[in-house]
Amino acid sequence: MAFTTLLLTITAAAIAWLAFTVLQRRDINRSDLAYAQAHNCQPAPILEAGSSYLGLGLLLRTFRVAKEQRLLHFFNDLVRSTGNWTFEQRLLGISGIDTFEPENVEAVLSTQFEDFDLGERRKVFFALLGDGIFTQDGAAWAHTRALLRPAFYQQNTERMLDEIDGSVGKMLRDVAEEEEVDFQPLFFRLTLETTMSLLFGKRMEGEDEQRKKVAMDDFAAAFDEAQDWLARRGRLGGLYWLIDGPGFRRSCRTVHHFIDAAIEEALRVKVVNEGETEGYSVLGALLPETRDRKVLREQCLNVLLAGRDTTACLLSWTCRLLASHPQTLTTLRQEITQICGPNPEPPSRAQLKRMRYLDAILKEVLRLYPSVPINSRTASRTTTLPVGGGPDRSSPILIRKGQAVAYSPYIMHRREDIFGPDAAAFRPKRWLENDGRLFAEAGWAYLPFNGGRRVCLGQEFALLEAGSVIVGMVRRWTAWKVVGDGETFPEVGLERQKVTLVVSCAEGCRLEVKS
Repeated sequence: MAFTTLLLTITAAAIAWLAFTVLQRRDINRSDLAYAQAHNCQPAPILEAGSSYLGLGLLLRTFRVAKEQRLLHFFNDLVRSTGNWTFEQRLLGISGIDTFEPENVEAVLSTQFEDFDLGERRKVFFALLGDGIFTQDGAAWAHTRALLRPAFYQQNTERMLDEIDGSVGKMLRDVAEEEEVDFQPLFFRLTLETTMSLLFGKRMEGEDEQRKKVAMDDFAAAFDEAQDWLARRGRLGGLYWLIDGPGFRRSCRTVHHFIDAAIEEALRVKVVNEGETEGYSVLGALLPETRDRKVLREQCLNVLLAGRDTTACLLSWTCRLLASHPQTLTTLRQEITQICGPNPEPPSRAQLKRMRYLDAILKEVLRLYPSVPINSRTASRTTTLPVGGGPDRSSPILIRKGQAVAYSPYIMHRREDIFGPDAAAFRPKRWLENDGRLFAEAGWAYLPFNGGRRVCLGQEFALLEAGSVIVGMVRRWTAWKVVGDGETFPEVGLERQKVTLVVSCAEGCRLEVKS
């Protein structure tokens, strides 16, 4: 009898909850409809409407092409085939918006900034990155950003150039000439070293070099594996939790242990203690706020992700493209000689700023291979985007509270109506033509470092670091030879790519160099 009563109670509660949910959803739908009508919204086209049950067909294709390391090429072709730059995508009953319209991206990142937050992205990344600048929203994010900003002031950037030059010099000396060398892992090691200096104030001395190398190699492997997991989790959006496992958790622990050890070492040798830091350090800025090791680790790890991976990818893509475009390399060498002369010293910040052709090369590489190729935000309240709806796609579209909006600089940067009929080609001179007007005219269509309030704090540092490395390599070696299948690399955009939080070349950056 008691069991029957309990069963009836549970059943009644379940029915009541279901009824409440249905009625609540009905009221929300009515409210959203009224909001859409008040703002003259029209529906966006649906991606592959009716082509497969619950969007599973597209999801399975996505995982297949990701395994083939052609994910961005697939998405670029898919978007172009629709003839639309904004559309709705449905997966397992969950609706999201994909947009490659600069006007919509500006709304998400700038003019309607308060309408959007990170949404599920925080949960996707939290196991690895914890609570840091890339996973925070609101007041916490604003506070962290204010703490980190001084690290990228001009005087600190100039100090960091000395650290960069030391690491570049060591890398150049260690490379064997006239032998095949994969520069990509060298770039990742170099940017790890320079970012560690940014985090802790200066390079830590006295540590056993072999032990340090092993620890850094273990960290790099674990960091890469953890990002592979994050990329797969991110593709499922709100269903990210379906992808988890001991391998992911193990790689996160290895990464955390490395950062924890680096923090303890920095504190032990008083690199960041008050009054003893050479210039600004991220850890030095955090210590007055907290000495909680978990908080310090999470904030430092967030900065390390940006400083290591994005610049290393930029360097790898730049060297691949220079090696396969010898005339571009020759023109760059002429500019470097003209500005630096025979002086063997590394270029100064002022000299790097004067290199307009180098700047155009880096702009073009970041156009074709933006460091973060895919990004997203989630509506924190019901709102709209300016365009994409209706028959002519010029009407506003409704964005419901909790709905994700994804955008891709990788795809947007390849729009022929913005960057010309040769948008798929590597042509740095496009940034110098017509007095360099393209940069201003592209506006929100060109987002190598994101935009709006969350624009990358370290963009100048990244460009100076990349420029310093490239100048050092061009001055050191006169002959760059492509190593691979045939005499040239695959056509731009058709190479195999490794897409995690960043995009790197799955084929590496294999060259033979000679003085």
